[in-house]
Amino acid sequence: MATLSPSSPKVVRRRVSTRRRAPSHLPPSSQAHDAALNAIRVFLKSHTAYDAFPVSFRLIVLDTKLNVKKALQCLLLNGVVSAPLWNSDTSKFAGMLTVLDIIHLIQYYYRTASYDYAATDVETFRLESLRDIEKELGVATPPLHREHPSSTLYDASKLLIQTHARRLPLLDEDTETGHEVIVSVLTQYRLLKFISINCHKEVQHLHLSLRKLKIGTFVHSSSSPDAPKSHNPYYPIATAKLNTPVFDVVHMFSERSISAVPIVDDDGVVVNLYETVDVITLVRLGAYQSLDLTISEALNQRSPDFPGVVICTASDSLGTLLQLIKKRRVHRLVVVEGEEEEKKGGKKGRLLGIITLSDVLRYVIGEPGIGEGVETGEPPPTPATVAAEGS
Repeated sequence: MATLSPSSPKVVRRRVSTRRRAPSHLPPSSQAHDAALNAIRVFLKSHTAYDAFPVSFRLIVLDTKLNVKKALQCLLLNGVVSAPLWNSDTSKFAGMLTVLDIIHLIQYYYRTASYDYAATDVETFRLESLRDIEKELGVATPPLHREHPSSTLYDASKLLIQTHARRLPLLDEDTETGHEVIVSVLTQYRLLKFISINCHKEVQHLHLSLRKLKIGTFVHSSSSPDAPKSHNPYYPIATAKLNTPVFDVVHMFSERSISAVPIVDDDGVVVNLYETVDVITLVRLGAYQSLDLTISEALNQRSPDFPGVVICTASDSLGTLLQLIKKRRVHRLVVVEGEEEEKKGGKKGRLLGIITLSDVLRYVIGEPGIGEGVETGEPPPTPATVAAEGS
């Protein structure tokens, strides 16, 4: 670390002020962190969802009359995992098709029908019938939430948090017909990347550790009062091993509404991550019957362009995490024990927690009424330029 030295030994005498400063109850590092966080919130309140649109992008919209197989092929061919649904009968937005919808459908077929029936029925099964499948399985129906593109990014972020959604459809209205128009979809990833691009200086000041900020879900110790009696060593995180059947993990996806499960060895060391998109790969290959495969066998069919598992430690900072989101398409991070835990008898690489983009966004936005603004006598600085991510 560089130090600054005076260029001259001359002493400058200052008149003593009679005013007393209010004592600070936060260490300087926390003050800088909180000021940066507040500046980011002010930035989000002063920019709309329009501002976060990429310079160039494509929007895939699926008619609810389309059958599931064609819809899935459309998603895969365009390299996306979700798309807005459109009811052509009413000319209205009808929700989102996500990978989790396909997971629910697979689970339904696996429980109630034979492979031959599933393979035949999926050819004619329409997207509009997916809500009936959710009722059969007893899972929650996703809300038809939406936002206007001119809404502030702060309000859009709050809606994402309140609805536990990973993406937010942006709808406008055709002034001539009065019909709804689907303009785009704002995802958590795009929003956080937009922050990391445009709030570079603020992000650098978010240097408090993930452990201190309590961002994410962490494994409860066996002595924790929240841990169940039939103790899962990784509670409350769902985990699997390489010899776990794929369908067991599919059930976790559907029951818990999660999109990834860490794969650990006998010592709890993270060796991989199995995601909902991996199941879709099996479906694309027509392998409905492959749900009896082990995770190890299924991973051999994973696409060679899989980006890998992104891991971090609890001592990493929030700023480092946001900078990583700017560089890589990260949707979650697996927290593992590092040198700090190893010194206390832990094992390097052992599962410690998991951090989703929802966790990060929830912390950055804060609870309603908390961190809305810090009275400093002058407005917090906001970045002068705004850049949107590319296509």
